Amino acid sequence: MTGLPVPDLADVLAARQRIAPYLRPTPLYRYPALDAMTGARVWVKHENHQPVGAFKVRGGVNLMSQLSADERDRGVIAASTGNHGQSVAYAADLFGVRAVICVPDQANPVKVESMRALGAEVVCHGRDFDEAREHCEKQAADRRYRYIHSGNEPSLIAGVATYTLEILEAQPDTEVIVVPIGGGSGAAGACAVAKAVRPAVEVIGVQSEAAPAAYHSWRGRALVEDANSTFAEGLATRTAFELPQRILWELLDDFVLVSEDALRCATRTMIEKTRNLVEPAGAAALAAVLDAPGRFAGRKVAIVCSGGNISPAQLVTLWP
Repeated sequence: MTGLPVPDLADVLAARQRIAPYLRPTPLYRYPALDAMTGARVWVKHENHQPVGAFKVRGGVNLMSQLSADERDRGVIAASTGNHGQSVAYAADLFGVRAVICVPDQANPVKVESMRALGAEVVCHGRDFDEAREHCEKQAADRRYRYIHSGNEPSLIAGVATYTLEILEAQPDTEVIVVPIGGGSGAAGACAVAKAVRPAVEVIGVQSEAAPAAYHSWRGRALVEDANSTFAEGLATRTAFELPQRILWELLDDFVLVSEDALRCATRTMIEKTRNLVEPAGAAALAAVLDAPGRFAGRKVAIVCSGGNISPAQLVTLWP
């Protein structure tokens, strides 16, 4: 166990104050077409409208704003499939901090281009996120960078949790919040807020069956490694992270797996019905609702569209 503190509602409220000068609340829109398809009353939390197209930027700004002078001078390093890296790069640019981001060799080019445009040094290494992460951790130790883990960071979780505050303020009678899970920071933050503000709200996590490490860790209440072959890079990790899992073990109501085909279908549906660019991880919550319509019928459901950074190559595969 890391021994890291679990962020609470007070931490989330403080995070909202820190990020408010830099990030606006994102829309929560209802789409009748999604209601008709699911049998539920569905609201979409559009984190794809963030400046870097993904929810993680909330955590990056919250964490970067609290770095010590020594940490800022040394610079920061992170490993990412894309959205965490964009978050760190964006926040580092705001606060004048040098940032190095380690990504897999075949990382989403849209996300890589964004990180470089924000001034980050991008290092391509390894076949997947976990190999990039291992290289990143070695570089952090060798060069004394401040390593920003994508999950085991209380300030990241408190920052991303602010979108759940916005959901419950805009729609206080929300009954279910469905959240994609890669490393788990978004779902952990959703649990921390929902259970403190309205304990009756059901929080459900979603992961691809092709990358189920977090799912099996949650089920077994122990950190495990598993296969990772999903095309949804925002969900792609072979390992679970301790701090998010510790929160999920205590507070998450349910965790479901969806197929790769379900993710593709949901991504197409989100793009067609909401007129938004959505990456596959950002459509995972809708995939879960479409997979089990009876479970959500007649209920007020908020689905988190965690990101919209889909590449042209991915778009082509959706409509062959």
